[in-house]
Amino acid sequence: MSGTSRTRPSGSSTALSEAYDTALLDLDGVVYAGGQAIDHAVEALGTARDGGMHLAYVTNNALRTPAAVAAHLTELGVPAEATDVITSAQAVARLMADQLPAGARVLVIGGEGLRVALRERGLEPVESADDDPVAVVQGYGGPDLAWGRFAEASYAINRGLPWYASNTDLTIPGARGIAPGNGAAVEVVRIATGAEPQVAGKPLPPMHRETVLRTGAERPLVVGDRLDTDIEGAFNGGVDSLLVLTGVTDAAQLVTAVPEHRPTYIDADLRGLLTGQPEVTEDGGGFRCGGWTASAEGVALVLEGDGDGLDGLRALCAAAWSHAGDGACDLDADKAVARLGL
Repeated sequence: MSGTSRTRPSGSSTALSEAYDTALLDLDGVVYAGGQAIDHAVEALGTARDGGMHLAYVTNNALRTPAAVAAHLTELGVPAEATDVITSAQAVARLMADQLPAGARVLVIGGEGLRVALRERGLEPVESADDDPVAVVQGYGGPDLAWGRFAEASYAINRGLPWYASNTDLTIPGARGIAPGNGAAVEVVRIATGAEPQVAGKPLPPMHRETVLRTGAERPLVVGDRLDTDIEGAFNGGVDSLLVLTGVTDAAQLVTAVPEHRPTYIDADLRGLLTGQPEVTEDGGGFRCGGWTASAEGVALVLEGDGDGLDGLRALCAAAWSHAGDGACDLDADKAVARLGL
């Protein structure tokens, strides 16, 4: 069941780690970036876990196996088992197994995580279009994936084979900045073939199905940094979400978000799991949060007051989302956003 159009961020009188039984956490840009833990992530997750919250790690990155991801998290100080990790490789493997014969040969363009997931579903990974595959699957293969792999996919798809993709994230955050993601690689193959893949990862239903099946969450909270995957995936699944500002989304993008990209809660980082969330209230013709009031005036958003920049962002989102309704806010927000200092 899809979510409804949100006109303001929600408040919570209790810590989110108490209000929800399971955190469905994205990894890149939320827990770590470029292999290193993001500030405050280890401590916040440890406190949430010790308080009884189940932590599950849901990633569109199909490169590594769940066991490898869990080992990396444990090394960073976030104890995890392979069963705590859900990947888009697992989601696309289940999707393919539902449509292909048992034991089918599949041309893999990607990393070991994709191969392991396919084998778990009884499918046989192969490396060449000449190995008699019946389908092609594409997932993130890391920065060293050879260009010739895209050609191999194109040969097979141009012969009429069905094409699957783990996800279509155009970018991936790293220690040095933002790099091309699997979606950029998918675009290369799309240009060469004119074909369209079936996609499994966030924000699409196969990933939500895989997550629910593997975690058994009853009151889940999606935690992510991307509007077009994490937050839209929560919207499509009809569950609440927390956006953290440690990854690719900035304040300006959040203010102008369309309905399916509007999170339930907003915070700077994973410490937001451990606190309640301030209420945004209507104040005359505007919206108040903390010491800030935001309103739509003429062709611009106006922000007045001072205090915590996050409160100002929550107020701005309320003013923008309320004004935009079911569309994207078209008001000038640059001056108001600049005041936040985020």
